[in-house]
Amino acid sequence: MCAHSSGAIGFPLRLLAREVYDRVVAIKGEAQVALITGEQRIEPPTARYFLCTVEAMPYRRPGGGGGPEGDFAFVALDEAQLAADRERGHIFTDRLLHFRGREETMLLGSATLEPLVKQLEPQAEMIERPRFSTLKHIGARKLSRLPPRSAIVAFSAEQVYGVAEMLRRFRGGSAVVMGALSPETRNRQVELFQSGEVDYIVATDAIGMGLNLDLNHVAFAGLTKFDGIRQRRLLPAEMAQIAGRAGRHQRDGTFGVLTGASGKGRSAASPPEFTEDEIFAIEEHRFAPLTRLFWREAEPRFDTVEMLIADLEASPENPALAAAPEALDLAVLKRLHEDGLTSSVRGSASIRRFWEACSLPDFRSQGTDMHARFVGRLWQDLREGYLGADYVAARISELDNVQGDIDTLQGRIAAIRSWAYICQRPDWVMARDEMAARARAAEAKLSDALHARLTERFVNRRTAILMKTVGQDAGLLPISLNDDGVVLVEDEEIGRIEGFRFVVDPAAGHEDHRMLVAAAEKALPRILAERATKLIDSEFAGASIEQGAIIWQGRKLALLELRDGQVRPDVVLGRDLSLLPDASRTRLTEALEAWLSKKLEPLAPLEKLQEATRDPQAGSQARALLHKLVAGHGFVSRENAGLDHLPKELRPFLRRLGVTFGALDIFVVSLLKPAPRRLLHDLGIDRRPLQADMLPVLKTIRKLPSGYRPAGDQAIRIDLAEKILRAAHDARGKTQSQKFAFDSALAISIGLEESSFRRLMQAGGFRISQGRALPEAAFGPPAPDRWGWRPSRRKPQGRKPARGKGKPKTVGEGNPFGALADLVR
Repeated sequence: MCAHSSGAIGFPLRLLAREVYDRVVAIKGEAQVALITGEQRIEPPTARYFLCTVEAMPYRRPGGGGGPEGDFAFVALDEAQLAADRERGHIFTDRLLHFRGREETMLLGSATLEPLVKQLEPQAEMIERPRFSTLKHIGARKLSRLPPRSAIVAFSAEQVYGVAEMLRRFRGGSAVVMGALSPETRNRQVELFQSGEVDYIVATDAIGMGLNLDLNHVAFAGLTKFDGIRQRRLLPAEMAQIAGRAGRHQRDGTFGVLTGASGKGRSAASPPEFTEDEIFAIEEHRFAPLTRLFWREAEPRFDTVEMLIADLEASPENPALAAAPEALDLAVLKRLHEDGLTSSVRGSASIRRFWEACSLPDFRSQGTDMHARFVGRLWQDLREGYLGADYVAARISELDNVQGDIDTLQGRIAAIRSWAYICQRPDWVMARDEMAARARAAEAKLSDALHARLTERFVNRRTAILMKTVGQDAGLLPISLNDDGVVLVEDEEIGRIEGFRFVVDPAAGHEDHRMLVAAAEKALPRILAERATKLIDSEFAGASIEQGAIIWQGRKLALLELRDGQVRPDVVLGRDLSLLPDASRTRLTEALEAWLSKKLEPLAPLEKLQEATRDPQAGSQARALLHKLVAGHGFVSRENAGLDHLPKELRPFLRRLGVTFGALDIFVVSLLKPAPRRLLHDLGIDRRPLQADMLPVLKTIRKLPSGYRPAGDQAIRIDLAEKILRAAHDARGKTQSQKFAFDSALAISIGLEESSFRRLMQAGGFRISQGRALPEAAFGPPAPDRWGWRPSRRKPQGRKPARGKGKPKTVGEGNPFGALADLVR
């Protein structure tokens, strides 16, 4: 066509017209190329090349250029064998018979059309384009055994969805192509397959026309279809039209049937298996020629509605032609005529306009009755003139909604296509160009949403990527880790790294779990090594010590194992780091030990006590007390300290280590601060209850926290209890009498209640004498309470004396235990 000065091509599908339009524009430029379909019209005034759907092919040159019908240098009709189609055949037949180019006319189609073309146009030249590749039948295949780059053809939406769901589960998904999809959505789905993002495409028989795909195999999920009248088996030529999608140019293709596919689209009386004759016909490209083409009067008379119907039902005179079955437009015309809607339609212009309304395609596939009602309502508005722009804009706005499931969006797209068709008519809508643009924009938006829904439902891109690596080195997968800890394969999430442990994406199905883990494990050593390096460089930001372990991002990074009597624990990396390379493990361990040393600085006084237990100059008595202080994690009660055996000359040595000899406890003050107590608890060294802030006094006590001693119903920190008792002893030392006054203000300022203060004083050996109450009617301050110190006198622990004279019983001579008795004494 581009070699001629002008031309027009008629296509069976608008997506084909659009595809070729884009190619011609690239050669000739936009100003010289027009696109005319039922729903879209791009028609520059200077256009010389027209790409159209067959129904929209112009009989006259547009743009006011005038000229006779068919005034194009070149004319072509694609898929001309569709002249035998029950619904649209008469349109193709009309173009085949009457549309001619001045210089050249091409009829492109199947060889089955050749005898009829020779009969209708004896002078036509026949040019055959042989297939360079072979098509081979390979029998039945299960879904799990289908080769990559396969198309599965089904004949109902239910079966298409069912097969697509199974492919998503086991093969990562598929593209979906159905006649009910908008061309934009169909193209987007085809691109999903062509780009290699998925290896399978599930389609209806719409795949057999107008789709050039990179296919290796075509599998039929069924061999019967409903043709609008009855359920019938596909003709061999129809099977070949679909199977012929496999293989391209010189690359061979295969076809067969799919086993295990369920759905109502398959007839139980016709199992999905090719006969030998059908296989031979498809492989050898030999099919029975067409015996007739459907014809209908292309230029009926519009004098009356009855005459219009009679002309449309007239029979052809040529034996090669047959009267077309009643198409939808004629059925709608007759239905509305029977309903009396045509009673007010008078004059050829009005009747022609009414017939144009009846020719509105049924994009919604609602059937004759529902479609006739829609056309009837449309005619009620058109009868008075134009449809108002506001009315049309409101209808388009109602449909411009991307919410809903696949079926809902398909319904809206079908409805918006009806309005796009209405807006393209030259005398139907006010502000036609603006309304047509709105309709196209709404369809594009809905098509994008539908593509997204189909992809979301039927494509698991992650599984598709991993399936392509089956049998290959999974270490070559482009696995990466983003800043949020998400593990990606070609930007698809397969899981997360929590700490140093890989956790599979919880949204993954059970069947994908093992595959995702296997894919991740190949890259985990590298990813974990990089993660360890970042953690070390950040100086372990976010890490903490909890329950005897180092925790990072909620996972155990390392365990802190304590040996007997040891304050500083050993660092043992957790199981999550088992895949970490040896060099990274060593570096991480050393860095953790250095980090832990800084964290353990508040426990330096406890380490000094532990070191002193190994000092031979301390003496056995001091070392015994140090062992008790280390075991008590910084304090021990005086009654359990064994001070009776500690020489007084060793006390200065212990005080230099920070040991305080209190009235009730022996303790190290610096170890009673919040930081060391918290560390001892987090390390698991001190398992007693923790009071994190180490408040001076606790009001209620269930279990005595570490570092506190009871005082009535309260608990007081050990060092503050000593402060109160020390003040009491100081007050006692300033008086010569046995009784002394001691103000409870210090204890109350710390937080002790009066009763708790008295209990603490009693525990420290003090006894209270209540002050006398004032006589009745006397005035003045009451007499203060007086305190006295009466330390408890406990009997020394040892062997009880014998009864009688208080002397131990002597051992008789000759008794073999006599020497032992002497040693005991």
